Formats: sequence, structure tokens, C-alpha cells
Amino acid sequence: MAANTAEPWERQEGESAQAFEAFAKYRDMGPARSTAKVARELGKSGSLMDRWSRAYAWVARATAWDREQDRVFLAEQRQARRDLARRHARLAQAFLSKAVARLQTLDPRELSPGDLLRYFQVATDIERRAVGDEPAWTPGDQDPEAIDIAELTDEERRARMEQLRRELERRIAAEETSS
Repeated sequence: MAANTAEPWERQEGESAQAFEAFAKYRDMGPARSTAKVARELGKSGSLMDRWSRAYAWVARATAWDREQDRVFLAEQRQARRDLARRHARLAQAFLSKAVARLQTLDPRELSPGDLLRYFQVATDIERRAVGDEPAWTPGDQDPEAIDIAELTDEERRARMEQLRRELERRIAAEETSS
């Protein structure tokens, strides 16, 4: 006699087509499933549904089905998150490349320190999120647009601009070596 290789939620060896049809109805009802509901839907007797349920282990098979559906759903969620992360990483890289290219063509004197700081913060936060890191700024922190550059001294502004320039150069060099 051949071993039964069917999954628990599939038709079992020796199970009639009618018994399997009834099980499939039971299986697909979800958490509110009952043999009485199956009997009503199929116009069969409740005692017949109870006999088939015991004979073909409907409860255990439906539980296996539920677990399989959860496993499939979680796998799809994981894949969707991976796809989303890859898409966001590509978008962040493209945005950062465009921003860096544009910034290279601008005369730094035409940009306000606040503009440059906001460009930099947005690009780096998007990039960090795309690879799963926490952004440097998160909701609840001080809003980066609320930074009052005017309150910095000229020397503090120059120092911050120099820091940003070095970071941009580092990123440009890293991008060029990875291309």
C-alpha cells in the first residue's frame, strides 16, 4: 500500500469526492467553521458531517491549513518588505545622485545654509531608511526645518558647511568607486 503523500488539507487516501467537498467547505470557513454549517450549506445531515469529520480528522487538517495559510502570508509579507526596501534604496540612491549632481553645479553662495542642511538631511534620512537604519531625525525630534541657521555665528555656519561638504565629497567618492 502506497504511503499517503497528500498534504492534510488536500484529498486524503480513501476519502470520497463528496467527503472531500464537505471538508473543503469546512476548511475554507475559517475560524467560524462548523460541521453544522457545512451540513446546512450542502443540504446534508449533521450526523453525516460529524462522521466524516471524525473519520477524516477535519479539525486537525483545518488547523494544518490555517497554519499553512499563516506561513504563506508571512512569507509574502517578508518578500513585500524586501521588495519595498530594495525599491526605496534605489530611489534614495537616484535622489542622492541627482541632488549631489545638482549641488555640484550650484554656487554655494546661492544656497542658504538652511537649504543645504535640509537637502542633506532629507537625502541621508531616505538613504538610511532604505537600508533599515534609523534616520538621524525622527518625528518627535526637533524639526530640521525649524533649525534657525540665522542664530549660528558665521564661524559655526562655516564649520557646518565644511562638515557637510566633506560628507558630500565622501559620498561622491564612494559612489564613484562603486560604479
